[in-house]
Amino acid sequence: MVATTIPLREDLSVDYDAYAEHVRALIDAGCDGVVPNGSLGEYQTLTAEERARIVTTAVEAAGDGARVMPGVAAYGSAESRRWTEQAAEAGAGSVLLLPPNAYRADHATVRAHYAEVAAAGLPVVAYNNPYDTKVDLVPELLAQLHREGSVVAVKEFSGDVRRAYEIAELAPGLDLLIGADDVLLELALAGAVGWIAGYPNALPETCVTLYRAAVSGDLDTALPLYRALHPLLRWDSKTEFVQAIKLSMDIAGRPGGPTRAPRGPLSPEIEAAVRAATEKALAEGLV
Repeated sequence: MVATTIPLREDLSVDYDAYAEHVRALIDAGCDGVVPNGSLGEYQTLTAEERARIVTTAVEAAGDGARVMPGVAAYGSAESRRWTEQAAEAGAGSVLLLPPNAYRADHATVRAHYAEVAAAGLPVVAYNNPYDTKVDLVPELLAQLHREGSVVAVKEFSGDVRRAYEIAELAPGLDLLIGADDVLLELALAGAVGWIAGYPNALPETCVTLYRAAVSGDLDTALPLYRALHPLLRWDSKTEFVQAIKLSMDIAGRPGGPTRAPRGPLSPEIEAAVRAATEKALAEGLV
């Protein structure tokens, strides 16, 4: 499931036609679906109208709502529930939900938040990103959320691969989804059953090959690819991940383009590093 970037025109308006084409291209390349309105999709900078239209565009372009998992993060639980209801009305099959991120919420608050959104009726995938939200969905809390019927899976972005085993012990029915591109192989070998991915925006076919090999335990295929791609994949875990992935897309001939403020252009040093890694991957036939 690709956490999609959003193509922006020169005036920074959303290019919905280009986005629909991008969604179709990702699915044609073998990706299982898309996750619009995540951080990579710059959801924080979108108007309500833009955010809703992106979901409907993704569902229509994907041709199957089960392939679409919109991000429904918001400051308030009621707003997250409204976005979940909008996703359901648009025909999406599930949603991706961060914990409350306006302050450092305790476990009771987190449980109430997920229960409120789950009551809308769509399957909820929890998103654990303790770096940005300052709320850590530790394995014990995830197990409790799963027991309460509030979540069906978790996008794990903590980078701590050891958690995969504890999650499997405490909540064996909870699906573990790889949440950071640069721990793909480690979490796949630890039992992850999915990947909410960033870099397939730029190199979908190669990432699909890598993912399929990783989850099937085909290390002869996966490990060389992973080593070759890691200089790019690690940008998914850095502050400049949106700009870096969009730059790689531009180089690969895909609809990257600019970002909205407060994200600005990459520094010359970072741009040079991303460009060099992308061009190397291109020269090696990986893009």
